[in-house]
Amino acid sequence: MGKKKGIVPFLKIDKGLAEETNGVQLMKPNPDLDELLKRANERHIFGTKMRSLIKEANPEAIKKVVDQQFEVGKQIIAAGLVPIIEPEVDINSTDKEKSESLLKDEILTQLDALSESDNVMLKLSIPTIDNFYKELIDHPRVIRVVALSGGYTREKANEALTHNHGLIASFSRALSEGLSVSQSDEDFNALLKESIKQIYDASIA
Repeated sequence: MGKKKGIVPFLKIDKGLAEETNGVQLMKPNPDLDELLKRANERHIFGTKMRSLIKEANPEAIKKVVDQQFEVGKQIIAAGLVPIIEPEVDINSTDKEKSESLLKDEILTQLDALSESDNVMLKLSIPTIDNFYKELIDHPRVIRVVALSGGYTREKANEALTHNHGLIASFSRALSEGLSVSQSDEDFNALLKESIKQIYDASIA
């Protein structure tokens, strides 16, 4: 009998990003979400993910991003699933640190307003200041805070992750770095295995 790995499925539910307005990209409208969540439940999906993008430290616009994420998040919770709230801050933003400060304040406001039975996950860009998201990681309404690589190289993303205790990797771009369809199965699998080990080690640092 093999060991149970405890892996749970997540479903991407957003319809993509809207046009940039005031330095952010909200999620496009998703009128069929209730039906999608019903089907997700029937297929025993555990949770969902949905991405917004923040490019500039505009307080009103960042509030709109977080408000939209949590509004949809509550709809997902009501359907019996766990939402991953994902307001990505562009790693190339000239005021990334300020955006992260505004973002954290807005997320904390929303978390504090949730009922004790409502829990979320957060997926965030690795912060400019080490351990900046500790309050979010420790918040009782947060199951887990995971980091997206956001375009950093795997080496840089892993290095930054090691300085943020309790933050774990949810890398896709950094994970796939160097992988190619033209590689042999042996080379592909070896590189993937090494990449996963490096990212895992950075997550538990």
